[in-house]
Amino acid sequence: MLKFSWHRVWALIVKEFMQMRRDSVTIGMLVGIPLIQLLLFGLAINLNPKNLPTMVVSADYSEFTRTFVTAVQNTAYFEVVNNNATEAQAEEALATGKVIFVINIPANFTRDLLQGAQPSILVTSDATDPGSTGNALLAMQVLSTQVFTNLLQHNGLNFLNNSAAPFNLLVHTKYNPEAITQYSIIPGLMGVILTMTMIMITGLTITKERERGTMENLLAMPIRPIEVMIGKILPYIIVGYGQQFLILLTALYLFDVPCQGSISLLMLTTLPFVAVNLAIGLTFSTVAKNQLQAMQMTFFFFLPSILLSGFMFPFYGMPQWAQWLGEVFPLTHFLRIVRGIMLKGNGFPEIWCNLWPILLCLLIVGVLCVKRYRQTLD
Repeated sequence: MLKFSWHRVWALIVKEFMQMRRDSVTIGMLVGIPLIQLLLFGLAINLNPKNLPTMVVSADYSEFTRTFVTAVQNTAYFEVVNNNATEAQAEEALATGKVIFVINIPANFTRDLLQGAQPSILVTSDATDPGSTGNALLAMQVLSTQVFTNLLQHNGLNFLNNSAAPFNLLVHTKYNPEAITQYSIIPGLMGVILTMTMIMITGLTITKERERGTMENLLAMPIRPIEVMIGKILPYIIVGYGQQFLILLTALYLFDVPCQGSISLLMLTTLPFVAVNLAIGLTFSTVAKNQLQAMQMTFFFFLPSILLSGFMFPFYGMPQWAQWLGEVFPLTHFLRIVRGIMLKGNGFPEIWCNLWPILLCLLIVGVLCVKRYRQTLD
């Protein structure tokens, strides 16, 4: 019977480290994935979002309204991107996701305030992501009792009851008035699931061919790289639509998620999103030497994509550099498209600002994929 030997164990340990050293991709993933997690969770993720884009629609211009807008910005929860917007501009900005809040100050607000009539200010919030607006609205509520105290006393209006707010704050949570989390999560899962499965499936395509020994037959065929790419992608586009159809049925009939917009438009805009993820996975498969490396690359792409897209954490809660990075990922734009169509009833004009980045990414990744495959022909 062979006795246990530490010498043989040590030899195997040395062998594993030598093999690991030759696999630079795996070493990169072992170092890169924990580093990305630390950076993203430590620096980018913020559950208390601030500097949320806000528009002000005001029909009253006075010292009091200017003080209110300044106080709103000083809370650090709101960033006024336009303090002289029209109703039409505000509606469009809310629909496209360019702003999270619209503050509407009515005409004769100052006159009614000075007369003690307790006028109202309407705050409309985009509630498609309820977690990003809660603390900001609480900060706004505090303003209703504090913001005009000094100004009213300065104007000698001490007759006002200090225990009562000088004005009423009316909050209208639009698109998801009951702040139901499933209404935000379930449509977002459509993009997350499609990203994960489509990249993973095609990420293994070329590496499978290489490991099974059929890659030589494929390369010997009189077929162009672009034809290989299309032939590899088209079957999985059908699979992607099957997944989307299943998710839609579950969302509509199991979770009662409303669909205010056109399902046909949603299905149409899914095509470039599925195609770009398949192209990304196919590109990974041309770089990876084996299926393990392809899976590692898939996870390396999927992790920051899901964290920076606004699916798990508020997008506007991240620092500016993280938002710029998040704009690179197709998932970020597709989440806005899905939530916009299903919860806001958006049409093509409203979703175009998020559709063209996906199309641009598809063009860039498609060219890169064809170039990488052409290199494998040499």
